Amino acid sequence: MPRILVAECKQEVSTFNPVPSHLSDFRLADYAELLLAHQGVASEVTGALDVFRHDGSVEVVPAFSARSVTSGGVLNGGDFDELARSFLAALEHHQNDGLDGVLFCLHGAMAASNEEDPEGYLLARTRKILGEEIPIVVSLDLHGVLTDRMLEHADAVVPYHTYPHVDFYETGARAARVLLAVLLGEARPVTARVAIPALVRGDELITETGLLGEFIREAQRIEADERGLLAGMFIGNPFTDVPELGSSSVVVTDGDEELAHREALELARRFWEVRERLQAPLIGLEQMVEQAKAATGTVILTDAADATSSGASGDSNSIIRALHEADYEGRVLAPVVDPPAVRAALSAGVGGEVDVTIGGALDPKRFTPLPITARVRMLSDGDVLSESHGDTWHGGPTAVLEWQKMTLVVTSRPVSLYDRSLFLGHGQDPRAFDAVVVKSPHCQPQFFTQWAQLVLNVDAPGSTSANLPSLGHTRCRRPMYPLEPDTSFQPQVQVFRRSRSGRPDSPAADGLIK
Repeated sequence: MPRILVAECKQEVSTFNPVPSHLSDFRLADYAELLLAHQGVASEVTGALDVFRHDGSVEVVPAFSARSVTSGGVLNGGDFDELARSFLAALEHHQNDGLDGVLFCLHGAMAASNEEDPEGYLLARTRKILGEEIPIVVSLDLHGVLTDRMLEHADAVVPYHTYPHVDFYETGARAARVLLAVLLGEARPVTARVAIPALVRGDELITETGLLGEFIREAQRIEADERGLLAGMFIGNPFTDVPELGSSSVVVTDGDEELAHREALELARRFWEVRERLQAPLIGLEQMVEQAKAATGTVILTDAADATSSGASGDSNSIIRALHEADYEGRVLAPVVDPPAVRAALSAGVGGEVDVTIGGALDPKRFTPLPITARVRMLSDGDVLSESHGDTWHGGPTAVLEWQKMTLVVTSRPVSLYDRSLFLGHGQDPRAFDAVVVKSPHCQPQFFTQWAQLVLNVDAPGSTSANLPSLGHTRCRRPMYPLEPDTSFQPQVQVFRRSRSGRPDSPAADGLIK
């Protein structure tokens, strides 16, 4: 009976967010608690476990789980050291237990103040602990920053195929099936990767309707080939400014290097051809106000620049301020992170009146606090059940404040906002408002876009702005499109495989491909 170790470590950061992340921002579980943490949650771990259970011949060895409550700023170095020690200690606990394989669920866009490639670091250390011969398969977010170190130490990487992400479970299942095939001697993965000097953002990345979906369907065609194992596009996280940031095409085949090489190159070439279309068209705050005033139905004001699920601080008040200063008369619903305002509301109690400032509590260089006098309509512990996948999100003590015609759901800490959970969990139906601030670049269509009259992508300040040249990248490789619009691309194919002894062959860059 093959014994497969399962572990995960997942966080996405914006290096432009000035607020560091800490270990307290993670939910930790080890050994049997890892299995309990995924009950009823459609995650990669759950998808993998179901494949192993269905196989019936696998013994699962749960090791360690670290999942960030939401995305955030760069992880404090000491906290990463502690997290890594716990992760690796769980592996060491099982290193003499006759393990046959390893399945890791990672993200790919972590960054710590003392380690720019945490996932690659964990994989390299895993090899030192468990040895070179044991197969390791890794699931990753397609926003992951795919590094050479990750590819050198993994037998195969398995990216999501959807954005917005709805295939967590399916990705875990794909990873598990490939790992079983390797263990049974039915597959010998060879990986081809082409690094593309492009950062992308915008509606064309929605895989169901946008251009990126064409590449994903091509990747799925490759996976369906009898020689294909895995394929996909890594579009990176433009806000994780680290040396290997960029996009990548990846193809994993069953020993067929020529096929992997050819397909990865073709995906990369086609991606580069449409790079200009893979950018976000934005409108300024002044134009936003004009269109919101002219609308007769609900307007969704997309503030992707302050998207907490992408790593932003969540305390932007830019749209709130612009509407207020332009005397917008409609009813507005907006989220904001502001711990001092929540503390004042708790002191006043439900029904009380508070004189507070809103916004700029965490990132005051970008957002100037806005003074308001508001009524406290609701107080809560900030725990809400995600309508996306059933997990619980923790916003900390939370207050619903009414200020003029604005209803503000104010949390003590950032919480994911890629659906309506925070609003609905605090008694606020977005359909009842004239304008709704949504701090996520994209949500599943049923949440907002299917019923709203108008969706406006706003060019506001923030640490996750889709106006990528405005962010100030200093660490990623240059030139990089669109930071340098005249960037050229001469594709090189890197091939990664692990030899029969388990040791990695040297990554082979096949040079200039014309």
